[in-house]
Amino acid sequence: MLILLPPSEGKNQADGSEKLSLERLLFPSELRALRTEAINSYNPSLFDEVASPAIEVYSGVLYQALDWQSLSESAKKRANDQVIIISALYGVLAPLDPIVSYSAKIRTSTWKSELTRILDAIKTDLIVDCRSSTYAGVWQPAPQKRVAVRVFQEKNGKRSVITHMSKKYRGELTKLLLEARAPKTPDELLAVASKKYEAQLQPASATQPWYLDLIIKEVSSL
Repeated sequence: MLILLPPSEGKNQADGSEKLSLERLLFPSELRALRTEAINSYNPSLFDEVASPAIEVYSGVLYQALDWQSLSESAKKRANDQVIIISALYGVLAPLDPIVSYSAKIRTSTWKSELTRILDAIKTDLIVDCRSSTYAGVWQPAPQKRVAVRVFQEKNGKRSVITHMSKKYRGELTKLLLEARAPKTPDELLAVASKKYEAQLQPASATQPWYLDLIIKEVSSL
């Protein structure tokens, strides 16, 4: 299983003891040139700033719901192996990759070609896609093994798409998956999700991924 997450607009300032090093990030040799160019274009002084794990820097709704500190050590290890965070400045990150806070916007054209080449080579049976549309364009996995997560509110028998607070439920789902035995198929994913939510699975087509729909009766907030 591979879980794709967006970053968050909300970020904590890094407070680590070591400066930013591209060698300590996911795919260091493959993405060194693009990362260097992106950082130099954004703010080259970032290379002189201290870094902290990405999972501690990102502070938005999804990451609050994921609640990293509450995960078991085995779940954290699985997360660092199975979670990929899409980033406007760093391309892709593992949760424990040390980064400096930033506010850059994603440029799909900068990253798409190289990330597609790198990520297409990852061998996995199932890709759980929790990205927002803003970050989905940099890589489109094969539809048959990609499950995009959607969140709906149901009220008086009618369903409507949940936008901002969908991040909360995607964060909760990510936590649930990391604490469970990793599913290998969309049906196994549905079984895990159904332990916490009313959930439905929509089959993939030749051009569209599977969809896991979480149906929320009462929308809560963080």
